[in-house]
Amino acid sequence: MILTIDIGNTNIVFGVFDGNDLVLESRMDTNSHRMADQYAITMEQIFNLYGIKREEIKGAIISSVVPPVSDQLKISVNRAFGVSPIMIGAGIKTGLNILIDDPSTLGADLVCGAAGAKELYPLPCIVIDLGTATKIYAVDKNGGFIGGVIAPGIKISLEALAGKTVSLPMISLDGGAPVIGRNTVDCMRSGLLYGHAGMLDSFIAKFKKQLGGDCSVVATGGFSSVIKEYCESDFQVDRQLLLKGLKAIYEKNAGKIKK
Repeated sequence: MILTIDIGNTNIVFGVFDGNDLVLESRMDTNSHRMADQYAITMEQIFNLYGIKREEIKGAIISSVVPPVSDQLKISVNRAFGVSPIMIGAGIKTGLNILIDDPSTLGADLVCGAAGAKELYPLPCIVIDLGTATKIYAVDKNGGFIGGVIAPGIKISLEALAGKTVSLPMISLDGGAPVIGRNTVDCMRSGLLYGHAGMLDSFIAKFKKQLGGDCSVVATGGFSSVIKEYCESDFQVDRQLLLKGLKAIYEKNAGKIKK
């Protein structure tokens, strides 16, 4: 079994693959104050909950946009499972031709999402990652990462709206939203959900035009299922895209694992 870990700004997502089957997916909050032993203990507890034995883990790979946390998790994986994880970064084979101005600046999460898209979806492919930030990026027909867009995510937008005004509350996005709200909460939901959906629809259309026509479109991240119903564009939702991308990259670099 292969352990894949995606460390984001808000959550850490764990996935365990048995062959091509994802047999465990779990998450915890990202906390830069946790130490390696604390992460190791928590992971062992999660694995016990799912009936997976530590000796079944034969390799691991980590993607991170939070360096202090990745340092601790690298140690904890080694202590808990006896494997030295591959870290997404310079020198790692991804199968992508990275065509941006400075490839060294490309975030590990974008690398994994693009690798997953190249592995699983027809090219060219537009990837939408709806996490703490909203990221939209493209993989061309030859498997090249050509660039993208970064915008404030839905949660960040809500926190800014409620935090920077006196009269607007922090709200839940559950319960749907009419296009024209008749109360404060519905007006906020409409602005956040239809506003974000409109942005996505616009960028999908512009990306397709630049890429030359038909493209596959896949969305991932915590808000992907929520926002789909508000969009006019059609796209696939794949909540495990980054974990699948991590697994694909692991298989290209498995010889670098040290026990």
